Amino acid sequence: MDKILVTGGLGFIGSHTVVELQNEGFEVVVIDDLSNSSIDVLSGITSITGKSPVFEILDLKDKQKVQGFFKNHQDIKGVIHFAASKAVGESVQNPLKYYENNLNTLVYVLQELSVLPASNFIFSSSCTVYGQADVMPITENAPVKSAESPYGNTKQIGEEIIQDTCKVVPNLKAISLRYFNPIGAHPTAKIGELPIGVPQNLVPFITQTAAGLRDCLSVFGDDYPTADGTCIRDYIHVVDLAKAHVVALQRLLSDKNEANYETFNVGTGVGSSVLEVIQSFERVSRLALNYKIAPRREGDVIQAYANTAKANNVLGWKAQSTLDDAMKSAWLWEKQIRNL
Repeated sequence: MDKILVTGGLGFIGSHTVVELQNEGFEVVVIDDLSNSSIDVLSGITSITGKSPVFEILDLKDKQKVQGFFKNHQDIKGVIHFAASKAVGESVQNPLKYYENNLNTLVYVLQELSVLPASNFIFSSSCTVYGQADVMPITENAPVKSAESPYGNTKQIGEEIIQDTCKVVPNLKAISLRYFNPIGAHPTAKIGELPIGVPQNLVPFITQTAAGLRDCLSVFGDDYPTADGTCIRDYIHVVDLAKAHVVALQRLLSDKNEANYETFNVGTGVGSSVLEVIQSFERVSRLALNYKIAPRREGDVIQAYANTAKANNVLGWKAQSTLDDAMKSAWLWEKQIRNL
């Protein structure tokens, strides 16, 4: 039973990944500083799996504490690194916070892994590295363009840091998973997305509007060159995404990787417009959502959806859930936390 460290393991994607790791028999250690998550998530994970992961409150920006952690856990076989700040708008307002939190922490963790006899590292990357791609669907070979935000830039630089480290540390194997748009919640409604303050993402804003927390949903722009004029994204169920991390980790642990640094797109391969997501929610909830068309939002790309052939064929992973499945689980979660 290999011991796996999950940084940011009480966050949205992290918590679902902890569940899938425990379901596969891994021993999981979670680090989280609780700056963007809740300790209550721990009981949700335990309730689903019947087992509580080892948990330590730790700020990865504290290099000495990172060193101390790895000294106490020398038998860690792999790390899945989620811990990072992730709000695009906030990163524009406070870039230094993002560069410190997203890059320093990555460096400190890699420094510890670099001295181990063997280490396996999964990085939480993003399709933001592609910017507005020239060709749809987006393959892993699409050019990495100038980032639209400091947040996006930290993902690009993070990948470069890992790649450069892998070149000189042969005992380090790493995979960057470039997510598209994670949505939904665990089907048990015991864990899900917990945005702090006003949601930055579409689906929690939809569910909060339906629950009465928000008066109205703004659809930013209906004049894009798409079928219905709204932006198109690749929305992936968070449980499917979590399972991709487990498959990627198993690839490294079983030495099936073709190089000691690899990248994979993780999406459904299907683009859905903002209006299609709203229609999906209305279909599964049987509610009419209050929304209005608003001016375009700066920094939004027109469309982004994945070519998933590499993940499907090389990684042996494929998204299973539909958009309706994801929206249904998101609404179930929202009703559960609001006692509706």
